Amino acid sequence: MKLNFDLHLHSCLSPCGGEDNTPANLAAMCALAGLDAVALTDHNAVGNCAAFCEAAGDNGLVALPGMELTTLEEVHVVCLLPDLDAAAVFGDEVYARLPPFPNDVHIFGPQVLMDAGDRVLGEEPRMLAGAANIGVYEVKALVERYGGVCWPAHIDRPSFSLLSNLGLWDPGLGFGFAEVSRACPADFLNRDDLRGLHTVTASDAHYLDQIMDPCQSVDLPSRSAAALLAWLRCPDFRLYSRF
Repeated sequence: MKLNFDLHLHSCLSPCGGEDNTPANLAAMCALAGLDAVALTDHNAVGNCAAFCEAAGDNGLVALPGMELTTLEEVHVVCLLPDLDAAAVFGDEVYARLPPFPNDVHIFGPQVLMDAGDRVLGEEPRMLAGAANIGVYEVKALVERYGGVCWPAHIDRPSFSLLSNLGLWDPGLGFGFAEVSRACPADFLNRDDLRGLHTVTASDAHYLDQIMDPCQSVDLPSRSAAALLAWLRCPDFRLYSRF
């Protein structure tokens, strides 16, 4: 079963996320764009995942809860969890390892928590834009402890990426693949340290108009979050296509 996917999306909980990127709006726009499988990956937080997953289900989408973790080295890593319970516990651990600074709404904007009906539940008071006290070499084992899977985000970008901050791809990190932006140069993966590296693409949408039309799909045995997560844990890129 072919599923078009985008597994890096932000809601109004993320710093600098659009206030109209509510869980319900985001899910509806993903469905209108022709996506089948999606994940909410707010910066260092999972507080809107329950609302988004419910709204995504209402729109016929397969959804996974997740987070875009900022490591100690300021490397962004997409982390997806198997269910909301695992996401909540993982979120608590990350929260406890964030700097205890308040959010400055004048710089980063409000960090809004909502339910699936887009009713405001409150605002996250702690600054989510900081780096957690979690090293990039620690991330994979930490996420797997909660049954999840993770990969470095937008490695082709000049900031908050593994390559911009560490300088090279180290297989010792244990990541099986990486994410590149849709605007990634065609020759980017010709670097010696990246030869043979498999990649996925994501919109990293912080605003509704950044949700992109499908550009990738995967064939799965069933239309389910469990099947998608199983593929991500051990991806068979023979079944993966960009179009």
